[in-house]
Amino acid sequence: MFKLTNKNIIITGAGSGIGEALAKTIAKQGAIVHLLDYKVKTVARVAEAINHSGGTAHFYECDITDEERVGHVFVEIVKSGVIDVLINNAGIAHIGNIEKTSSKDLDRLYEVNIKGLFICTKAAIANMKGDKNGGLILNMASIASSVGIADRFAYSMSKGAVKTMTYSIAKDYLESHIRCNSISPARVHTPFVDGFIKQNYPERQAEMFEKLAHSQPIGRMGKPEEVAALAVYLCSDEASFLTGTDFPIDGGFIKLNG
Repeated sequence: MFKLTNKNIIITGAGSGIGEALAKTIAKQGAIVHLLDYKVKTVARVAEAINHSGGTAHFYECDITDEERVGHVFVEIVKSGVIDVLINNAGIAHIGNIEKTSSKDLDRLYEVNIKGLFICTKAAIANMKGDKNGGLILNMASIASSVGIADRFAYSMSKGAVKTMTYSIAKDYLESHIRCNSISPARVHTPFVDGFIKQNYPERQAEMFEKLAHSQPIGRMGKPEEVAALAVYLCSDEASFLTGTDFPIDGGFIKLNG
């Protein structure tokens, strides 16, 4: 079950964190992974590791906010076959309430988390519509799209849009057999989290790590590999009855934090 043999799967933001885990885990299930990231050295390292371990990975330097560049990359990808899955994982974070959010902050979150998803999804759907089997768009949302989280004004705005775009795409492309779902993680232990703690709490790193870990009722942060395992299922044929659905993976955060 959950084999992805020879599926062409595009993953954005694949150079580190959840994106890296997605790439490696999905490749292990037999998929041909196409990895996009604006940091070419990091994404090349991920692709090399996959190819070295017997998988098949291709990497592309790509800023998802650059529509022309995305178009060129997708043209290259479809030369190897129809796009089966697009995983819109690339995104940026922002910390601050509305008073601590500038117009430039808001614009940047929109450019990457919303417009970038729009650009990549539009390019993928153009290819998927030509295939009788359709395809899957899998978006990375967040628990911040479902519940209020302190000091995440702009980030919550952008991830709320990701979630509602997921529903809209799913509705619009039913007849084309293109499905669209999203994953909403709570806090996941990635290099971003470690960097945030180190930068903002240099004298209290261990204390703050534990505090952030225990903000999930289950008592710890998630692992990138756990998010990737859920993605494997959603990309598989066993999940073909699912569309227009958001899947929280949150250690009980949404329902048990009341």
